Amino acid sequence: MGDANLTGYSALAIVSNYGVEQDELIVPVQHLRDDGADIDVAAPAADTIQTLVGDRDQGKTVEPTLALDQVEPADYDLLFIPGGTLNADTLRRNETAIGIVRAFTSTGAPVAAICHGPWALVEAGATEGKTLTSYPSLQTDIRNAGGTWVDRPVVTDDAGYPLITSRRPDDLDDFVREIDAVLTAGATA
Repeated sequence: MGDANLTGYSALAIVSNYGVEQDELIVPVQHLRDDGADIDVAAPAADTIQTLVGDRDQGKTVEPTLALDQVEPADYDLLFIPGGTLNADTLRRNETAIGIVRAFTSTGAPVAAICHGPWALVEAGATEGKTLTSYPSLQTDIRNAGGTWVDRPVVTDDAGYPLITSRRPDDLDDFVREIDAVLTAGATA
């Protein structure tokens, strides 16, 4: 068990079936489960999810718990969007995934995105007026979408909806700590 008691909380991770960065999916999912949260992993298809390490080497495989078109956003306390260039590029072109992002942000529910994950937020029009971080190559996209990009390990912005962002796998400890803090602060309880 981790440091926080997240029993009774539920989270949703949205990913593509190929290309999600291994540790950016597996570490937060395991952390949330260890802390007692229920977490679903949704992908476009019910097929196995192939993770990658560094966008090129095959990593572990993960079984999705449901397909994106089966997601009921109101059933979850937090949306989690991991990175991986291929994963994020696929998600931002998936209308169902972007609809899920919009459902969370429009109701004020927390969203956590790491690395290239914020591309889905840009596509959903959910970065305007927000301060966030990401993999550095997204900074122009974020700025063009009305957000303020900063280079920090983790950034939490509560304007409109709670948004937790991080830059890369090296920031995972800070990232999961902030997810715990947002959930236990009662942002969704």
